[in-house]
Amino acid sequence: MTQTNYAGLADRVVLITGGASGIGAAFVRAFAAQGARVAFLDIDDAAGTALAAEVAASGTTPLFMPCDLLDIDALRAAMTQVHRTLGDAAVLVNNAANDQRQMLAEVTPAEFDWTIGVNLKHVFFAAQAVVPQMQARGGGSIINMSSIAWMRGAPALPVYAAAKAAIVGFTNSLARSVGADRIRVNAIAPGMVITERQRRLWYPDEQKISELRTRQAVPDAVTPDDIASMALFLASDESQRITSQCFRVDGGLA
Repeated sequence: MTQTNYAGLADRVVLITGGASGIGAAFVRAFAAQGARVAFLDIDDAAGTALAAEVAASGTTPLFMPCDLLDIDALRAAMTQVHRTLGDAAVLVNNAANDQRQMLAEVTPAEFDWTIGVNLKHVFFAAQAVVPQMQARGGGSIINMSSIAWMRGAPALPVYAAAKAAIVGFTNSLARSVGADRIRVNAIAPGMVITERQRRLWYPDEQKISELRTRQAVPDAVTPDDIASMALFLASDESQRITSQCFRVDGGLA
């Protein structure tokens, strides 16, 4: 698939959370290919370092900041360092998440707090930290990652689905709050994207994947690059009148 070139993204500062692998890594590669100055945060030091080296070999060196996003003080410190190094962020992609399966009767308060923390809490505080930078530069784009899990009612993801639904509520509220500053806030809800982690943990059976794809209106696999293409558009000037929306990228999964 040929990637659209968004000239306005060149040299803009793009901050991505959870960027070391999966969909996040596709974001890092896609924005770097546009000539953006990319910084990404992730707890996986080895994967993040390897990705930064891979992308740098293509000509644009991203800034990797190891960070545990469950530690809000560490998140704020990492974002401050990115700001000092690269300048005001034009784009924030709140990507980091964990879709650990859970059964309702077995979820403990500690597990609930962890799931909300890894899927929702850092989204709020990353946005809180980046808004003043976008106000200073006269605008920006915040892209929050939701999921179709809450729309379809995934039974093994009760807390994850709750967090991903809350992200849409937060997206709508924040869009109204910062719209006058020309900061746009949108969400993306991916469908069945089979990353390496998804295949290893949840979808080892290719036959099961094929059966699930028959429920899509478009039968082709939804890939990390498909999600990255939507993020590029939402970050670009071509979407400058689009805010407070949640875009499903799921092949029309029923």
